[in-house]
Amino acid sequence: MFEEIRDRFSEDLKSVQSLQELNNLKVKYLGKKGIITAQLKSLSTLSPSERQVVGKLINNIKLFIENEIASKELFLKDAELQNLLKAEYIDITLPGKYTSYGSEHPLNIVLNEVIDIFIRMGFNVEEGPEVELDYYNFEALNIPKDHPARDMQDTFYISEDIILRTHTSPVQIRGMLKRKPPVRFIAPGKVYRCDADISHTPMFHQVEGLMIDENITFSNLKGILVAFIHMMFGEEIPVRFRPSFFPFTEPSAEVDMGCILCKGTGCRVCKQSGWLEILGAGMVHPAVLENVGYDTEKYNGFAFGMGIERIAMLKYQIDDIRLFFENDIRFLRQF
Repeated sequence: MFEEIRDRFSEDLKSVQSLQELNNLKVKYLGKKGIITAQLKSLSTLSPSERQVVGKLINNIKLFIENEIASKELFLKDAELQNLLKAEYIDITLPGKYTSYGSEHPLNIVLNEVIDIFIRMGFNVEEGPEVELDYYNFEALNIPKDHPARDMQDTFYISEDIILRTHTSPVQIRGMLKRKPPVRFIAPGKVYRCDADISHTPMFHQVEGLMIDENITFSNLKGILVAFIHMMFGEEIPVRFRPSFFPFTEPSAEVDMGCILCKGTGCRVCKQSGWLEILGAGMVHPAVLENVGYDTEKYNGFAFGMGIERIAMLKYQIDDIRLFFENDIRFLRQF
């Protein structure tokens, strides 16, 4: 009988082709209700002398089955591994797939360069919300609701009192409200205006600067901005200041630099003038200082603002601002 069990197991084992089938075979012979387990349970019906002989035979068959199953399991696992290696084979002798590397966006390059220059001059960096209150964006900057200067900025209104900021000047107001003079920081960030053509986009980037202290003069402003332009574009670039108007500065000025394309001889880009407008600046209006609680008899200062897209277009001689936002890899790869 025990030889029949052994032979039957051997025949069953030959037909096993997977680990699942092997497990089923193991349960059939060695499980709680398996053939060998049933034989072991039947030992209780035998006499002590018979139990010793029969028990030894059953244990020998059980050991045989366990060894055969273990051997078969190793064989099937190795076969599965070989099949998996064939199915997922990678020819390492072939060249890998090329993945192109990205590059830093030109606006970020210029923005970081501008920030670095002013940090070296002793300015801190201040940030503020892009969704702003009308008060901080206009009224605190000496631009009340009926002021004609509001027409200079086409504004995105979310509600009557909430807007997308049109400049980073409200960061200056928030910064002054948080601290007492002396104050020296720049405010970089995104701003929004309803305007779109080859030189304007609805969203663009600005860096504005502010310095408030005792005995600040227009000469300090000129020194800072001339040094900035020379560090950004080169020592040989001439700089000039033209009288202008901004409601939050008095006196105010537009700052021009010599055309970097024609070297001042006149071309299409500078409209034959030899000069390119680069930023606006001026001494902070006393009304603005009063709005933040500063003593105008003791403190004064200057502010300036520039568009990063404008500087990047001049630096890299780009003639269409929309190229910055079209995500054309051929354009961006150049930087």
